[in-house]
Amino acid sequence: MISPKILAINPGSTSTKIAFFEGDRESWRETQRYDIDVLKRFSGIIEQENFRLEEIKRSLRAHGTKLEEVDAFVGRGGLLHPIPAGTYAINDLMLEEMRACKYGVHASNLGAILAHNLAKEAGDKPCFIVDPVVVDELCDEARISGFPEIERKSIFHALNQKATARRAAEEMGKKYEETRLIVAHLGGGISVGAHLYGRVVDVNNALDGEGPFSPERAGTLPVGQLVNYCYSGKCTLEEMQKKLVGQGGLVAHLGTNDAREVEKRIAEGDAKAELVYNAMAYQVAKTIAEYSAVLSGQVDGIIITGSIAYSNKFVDMVTKRVSFIAPIFIYPGEDEMLALAQGALRVLTGEEEAKTYAY
Repeated sequence: MISPKILAINPGSTSTKIAFFEGDRESWRETQRYDIDVLKRFSGIIEQENFRLEEIKRSLRAHGTKLEEVDAFVGRGGLLHPIPAGTYAINDLMLEEMRACKYGVHASNLGAILAHNLAKEAGDKPCFIVDPVVVDELCDEARISGFPEIERKSIFHALNQKATARRAAEEMGKKYEETRLIVAHLGGGISVGAHLYGRVVDVNNALDGEGPFSPERAGTLPVGQLVNYCYSGKCTLEEMQKKLVGQGGLVAHLGTNDAREVEKRIAEGDAKAELVYNAMAYQVAKTIAEYSAVLSGQVDGIIITGSIAYSNKFVDMVTKRVSFIAPIFIYPGEDEMLALAQGALRVLTGEEEAKTYAY
């Protein structure tokens, strides 16, 4: 059987990752990096559509890959309204909302747009997005906060969490839908999710709301003190938002978002760096244990993934506190390109039916 040929597209703020797969076997990959001065010519992310499209086609020519030989195109999903997990066929409503940035401005909004343009030019080939950050499968109880005007939201690293959960389930000899797992994605932001039989029934809002502090985010804070600080006159709304996302966590304490730099300082005897780093691991472990209660203590495995999972030191600090709960699976990094290709492949092979984005 001939494996479908799939082009995966993952736009970032100053780059676009593209990878060509035959089935789930990667043939080639490239990261296109763009000069800031070039991007300044555009008024916003969406206005970069044609520029990035031509850069992708240039790469295809350089690798000797003809557009018409690609069987399907898959882009990183952007900011949409909350939807269940899965692979979604790109449709007009999705494209309209991405172009309008209806639910927020982010480079990932270009993923569906670029995939659709290439698919159309290739002869109206299938095009998809897979598990965007707005995947929402929370149980009803998880949505309720103690403040009726505020409902808990599901915004997390869905693509990598789902992909690593499937990988761990396969190692166990089970289907993902048969497992009870806790997945901790450790990157610039940190998300910890409780996966119950194929659904993420509870997860911290990794974008701006809660959970462990991370290299760039403040995480859960003492609410009373936070409110007092907001009304102290010490900062504007915009400044406060930056303190929570981008300038929080390790950046706020140590002036860096690089875990390797923090470990270097610790090795040189920096006691403050060691305390803050230990505290971040402590909060990750505490959150993992919290989500074990969501699964009633019946946990098949704990998955630690993301860029910080490359750090044996950090992983050891976390696992020594949670290894009593369940077996640990370590999957460093986040192979989003493979996860995108696998999502498209599940639809192309009939394992999964493509979902329709709608209200």
